[in-house]
Amino acid sequence: MTNENLLQLVYNAADDKRAEDIVVLSMKGISLLADYFVLCSGGSDRQVQAIAREVIDQANEHGIPVKSVEGFDAARWVLIDLGDVVAHVFHHDEREFYNLERLWREAPVIEI
Repeated sequence: MTNENLLQLVYNAADDKRAEDIVVLSMKGISLLADYFVLCSGGSDRQVQAIAREVIDQANEHGIPVKSVEGFDAARWVLIDLGDVVAHVFHHDEREFYNLERLWREAPVIEI
């Protein structure tokens, strides 16, 4: 699976669980961590977990190894490391506080 296909899979999984304000940042040449960051929000702890679970389930269903999942139990900021694509699923309050879009403002926004 190409990085672009993986990116689409993550985006669709988040969208299927009604994630809000989905933003994709191209991290190529900016960060060694990943080629893409997918940022999205949920309005409750339960929704944040549902979005994260769907991303993980879709990755597993397509044979994509999930390298790491952090923050799932707290459901405030769940980070899902899929290698070249990293998904950040935030609770609304945490997303505003950490504001990764501002932190990585030099990263181009990709339209999906």
